Amino acid sequence: MISEKLVQEESKKMRETDAENDQQTTCTCTCMDMLHKIANLVLGENHEAKKTKVKGKVVLVKKNLLDFNDLGASILDRAHELFGQRISIQFISATHADRRSSDKSLRGKLGKPAILEDWISTITPLEVGESTYEVIFEWDEEIGLPGAFLVKNLHHSEFYLKTLTLEDVPGHGQVHFVCNSWVYPAERYTKDRIFFTNKAYLPGETPELLRPYREEEMVILRGNGTGELKEWDRVYDYALYNDLGDPDDEEKIRPVIGGSSEYPYPRRGRTGRAPTRSDPKTESRLSLIKSLKVYVPRDERFGHLKKSDFLAYGLESILKVLLPEFEALADDTLDEFDSLEDVLKLYDGGIKLPEGPLLDNLLEKIRFQMLKELVRSDGEGLAKYSTPQVIEAEISAWNTDEEFAREMLAGVNPVSIQLLKDFPPTSKLDTEVYGNQNSSIRSHHIVEHLDGLEVEKVLEANRLFILDHHDSLMPYVKRINATSTKIYATRTLLLLQKDGTLKPIAIELSLPHPDDEKLGAINEVYTPAKDGVEAATWQLAKTYVAVNDSGVHQLISHWLNTHAVIEPFVIATNRQLSVLHPINKLLHPHFRDTMNINAAARNILINSKGVLERTFFPGKYSIEMSSKIYKNWVFPNQALPVDLVLRGMAVEDPNAPHGLRLLIEDYPFAVDGLEIWSAIKTWVEEYCKFYYRNDNMVENDAELQSWWTELREEGHGDLKDEPWWPKMSSVQDVIDTCTIIIWVSSALHAAVNFGQYPYAGYPPNRPTLSRRLMPKTSEYDELMKDPKKFFLKTITPQLQSLLSVSLIEILSRHTSDEIYLGQRECPEWTMDAEPLHAFEKFGKKLKEIEKRIKDLNEDHERLKNRFGPVKMPYTLLHPSSQEGLTGMGIPNSVSI
Repeated sequence: MISEKLVQEESKKMRETDAENDQQTTCTCTCMDMLHKIANLVLGENHEAKKTKVKGKVVLVKKNLLDFNDLGASILDRAHELFGQRISIQFISATHADRRSSDKSLRGKLGKPAILEDWISTITPLEVGESTYEVIFEWDEEIGLPGAFLVKNLHHSEFYLKTLTLEDVPGHGQVHFVCNSWVYPAERYTKDRIFFTNKAYLPGETPELLRPYREEEMVILRGNGTGELKEWDRVYDYALYNDLGDPDDEEKIRPVIGGSSEYPYPRRGRTGRAPTRSDPKTESRLSLIKSLKVYVPRDERFGHLKKSDFLAYGLESILKVLLPEFEALADDTLDEFDSLEDVLKLYDGGIKLPEGPLLDNLLEKIRFQMLKELVRSDGEGLAKYSTPQVIEAEISAWNTDEEFAREMLAGVNPVSIQLLKDFPPTSKLDTEVYGNQNSSIRSHHIVEHLDGLEVEKVLEANRLFILDHHDSLMPYVKRINATSTKIYATRTLLLLQKDGTLKPIAIELSLPHPDDEKLGAINEVYTPAKDGVEAATWQLAKTYVAVNDSGVHQLISHWLNTHAVIEPFVIATNRQLSVLHPINKLLHPHFRDTMNINAAARNILINSKGVLERTFFPGKYSIEMSSKIYKNWVFPNQALPVDLVLRGMAVEDPNAPHGLRLLIEDYPFAVDGLEIWSAIKTWVEEYCKFYYRNDNMVENDAELQSWWTELREEGHGDLKDEPWWPKMSSVQDVIDTCTIIIWVSSALHAAVNFGQYPYAGYPPNRPTLSRRLMPKTSEYDELMKDPKKFFLKTITPQLQSLLSVSLIEILSRHTSDEIYLGQRECPEWTMDAEPLHAFEKFGKKLKEIEKRIKDLNEDHERLKNRFGPVKMPYTLLHPSSQEGLTGMGIPNSVSI
């Protein structure tokens, strides 16, 4: 028990303390009164703190379910408003310090929170769209210039915050913030969401009062590397490709790709899902339905328009596959195309829709993007395939030798052909493992196709070229041929003719020795023929080459060299470069949707028993095989001029446009690509030199150096010790690196992606697998009796063809929200005038390139490779496009 004396002593101390406080208060009030009177005499009676009202406008998009508003979320958000749980915004000063900060860092002063007005009374559009709200700030002059703001969402649901605009900040006029980010309820975050001004700052030039906020935001984005990530997490982190297989199912066991010398690979985004029961190194997989929810940071997910388009494409593709399959049930040859006419029926069927004013009027009334896509009126019926461009003008020209060769320069895979420097062609495979893999093609095979010249003379004149799919495939041929698929490793020799076109003159088909791979290759050489069995086998030889090129294109040129290699750049940029960093602002548009489309690919396309394994010849070895190719990936070699020189397709020439002279003048991919490359490089150079005035600024940029170190050591960690990585010690290093990243993300991806349906939408032109080898003696009768039927029984069967065509139709479409090279989502993406002016010049240059491409395509009498016997102009590097299957357009990013 406390003694009475102790209580009395404590009471006395309290009375003495109160008296002292009263005296201090009286003194303080007296002093304040005196200062107040002096201020009134000097400044006038109405000077007090001059509190003003500043109006702001917030533009946001509410949570939605596909194209329909989530009504439940809408009702709950209104209920939260009624109970005072609202959305508030609080500014952070860039010019006035908060002296009351609890930590030792100097921070910007916080303004008073302001509430979004009229949430309940603002009518939400039925179709998902922008909503605008007013917010009124009680402006404190001590805030000065706001450099950032905090937003606290006390609602039930997330929303997409687009912009905040202040109409008239005292002393500064209009202030605009570009946000473009999802804001979840405050309970989901450890700190309130922060958005910075859209002015770029190098780390050392950041206003001192914003630096702690900048650094804290980067810590949040990096996460702690543990736990399963949820949709509201904003964490960017790395993982191996350990989520493709299923060790709990014997047929779906696949090796972990990445993190080893045997299977090196770029890293993908971490999801943190639990491991499988059988193998703790393999991440558990999601069901097909749940795969739509696979974790990627919410700001990296498809927007509502693209998601609607994507789901509509998927639903329609299912119908496109099912209708012909149902029809095939009544066919004598189940799952086979009986004739080429049978294939053509794919483009003349489907569920017919009414044409004319009725459908047009219906489309105008429909408000939902997904339904619009399903009943679009672009000449298709529902569940009807569009006619691919390769057969649109000429029904059979695809089968000519000229078109076969032309597509190596202007087709969907124009990045594999090389100059032949040595004859006969040689192999780089290890002879101790694979024996002699050098080519068996000799002068006597090709001399009659060389326009009367000797091989040495043609070689010296740089007129012999090769499409070489030998070394990359031979290590897998035996394993692949042990399945129902049968392939060869191939080499194709081509002659550059006087009219600038290529002519195939020999195809070598190779198999490993049946007794032991160490005994070398068994080779057969085929040459052009017009009649008899030789003509039929020549056509089949071209088919095996086309099968190989289809697989190499999809796995290497497309997936590995654009999708997979870019994802680590997306992750590293978000982890190490603040949104305030100029390089983040430069690169950010070129990463749009990449993580989302790659995550979808891991769940549907490149996974074990996924669409790609089912439809392309490498089957279960697909991603494993691409990891072997990644061993030879070299970042600086992705620059178009370097790539062209390395493949022997160009030589350095200071007097030639872009400093290169093409050995094939009419090489459409290279001609148009060099124009695009040059435009990108000029834009990047002008942009980077505005922020980096000398090399020391690059070396002293802590964020940039951390970004580049992490990119090498983590993102592409299996190649971290390679000597070819740029040092990132000069302004030129920054320019070269950013130019390559933008080129790969935009133009290179467009060149190898959006031509897929125009060229391969007709399966005979680019079959994806072959089911039997060249006919033996007993099979020649079958071949000669009906060469076309023999051909169809050799290539991809009907179901796999339908799956493949449906897939590439989706991949070849531009969605309704596409943003193309030279465009930005927001015109006010930076407050810096010079970069805005340089970007405007870039856009104008791309318009000039579009006109040049159009002019070149009209000169098809001279430039035969731009048009070809199929009468299909080369437009894959035409920068802009409309929505849909256009065969043109360069999106900013690897977005589909």
